[in-house]
Amino acid sequence: MSKSQDEPPHELENQFILRLPLEHASTVRKMIHSGRAMKDKLKIDLSSDGRHAVVEVENVPLAAKLVDLPCVIGSLKTLDKKTFYKTADISQMLVCTAAGGVHSPPEEPVTSSDVRAIRKNEKRRQKKYIWKHGITPPLKNVRKKRFRQTTKKLIDIKQIEEISFAEYIDSPDVEKEVKRLLCSDAEAIGARWEVIAEDETKEIESQGSIPSFGIASGMSGYKQGPVSPVMEIQKRTHYVEKKLQQIRCKAQRQKDLIKKVENLTLKSHFQSVLEQLKLQEKQKNEQLISLREQLNYFLEK
Repeated sequence: MSKSQDEPPHELENQFILRLPLEHASTVRKMIHSGRAMKDKLKIDLSSDGRHAVVEVENVPLAAKLVDLPCVIGSLKTLDKKTFYKTADISQMLVCTAAGGVHSPPEEPVTSSDVRAIRKNEKRRQKKYIWKHGITPPLKNVRKKRFRQTTKKLIDIKQIEEISFAEYIDSPDVEKEVKRLLCSDAEAIGARWEVIAEDETKEIESQGSIPSFGIASGMSGYKQGPVSPVMEIQKRTHYVEKKLQQIRCKAQRQKDLIKKVENLTLKSHFQSVLEQLKLQEKQKNEQLISLREQLNYFLEK
C-alpha cells in the first residue's frame, strides 16, 4: 500500500466564536496566555438540538446559545505576526449568559404532517437563532441596516391602465410569471405571437366620417365653397393633435416602465412597444404638418 493510503485523512478545522461575560472572559484569556492545559477548566456541553449548550469556566456553569452571524468571517493564524494563513470560515457564535436557567430544555419536535406547517415552524425556529449584530460595537443592528428589506414601489393607476396586470411592478412576481409563461410555451405544440397596434379607424368612424382633403364635386355649387373644407380640416387637425398628445403620454409611461422593470424579457417587450409608439408619433407629426399646409392653402385662397 502507498504512503497516502496508510495515513489517516486530514480533519478539517471547524471554528466558532465564544462570547463570555466580562469576568469569565478575563479568566479564559489569562488561562490562554499562561499556556496551561484548559481541559479541566473550560468545558462545553452541547445539547442534542445543536443550538443550546452549557459552558463551564472553572466549575461555574453558564447557559449558552449558538446563533448565526450576519455574514461569514474569515479566521487567520500567524506564527511570526507577519505572514497570516486563513484557517476557517466562521458563521456562528456561542453566546454565554450567567442569568437564567442553565439547562435549557430542547425544543419539542413538530408532530404535524402538513408540509406548510413544518416549513413555517422551521423558519420561526431558525429566526430565533439569527444574531442581528456584528462582533464589534460599530456593527450594532448591522443586519437591519445593511441587509434591510427593499421597499416596494407604489403602483400608479395610469400604469395599471396601460398594462393589464400589476405584477410588472414587483420583480419577484415578474420572475414567476415569466417562468410560468416559458413553461407553458415549452409544453405547447406550437406558439405564435404578433404585436397589434391600436385600431384608430373605429375611433374615427365613431366621431363621424371625415372626407378626404380634396373638395367634393357636390360642394362647388354652394356659395360658401372654401368654408366647409376649412372646417373639416380644422376638425381633423384637432383630432390628430389629440391623438398625438395621447401617443406622447403613452410613450412617456413606457419609458417609466422600462426604468422600473428589472426583468430583461419584459424590458425588451416594453422597448418594442415604445418603438411602435415612436413610429406612430412620427406618422402623426407628418399628418399634422400636411393638414396645416392644406389649411394655410385654403385660408390664403
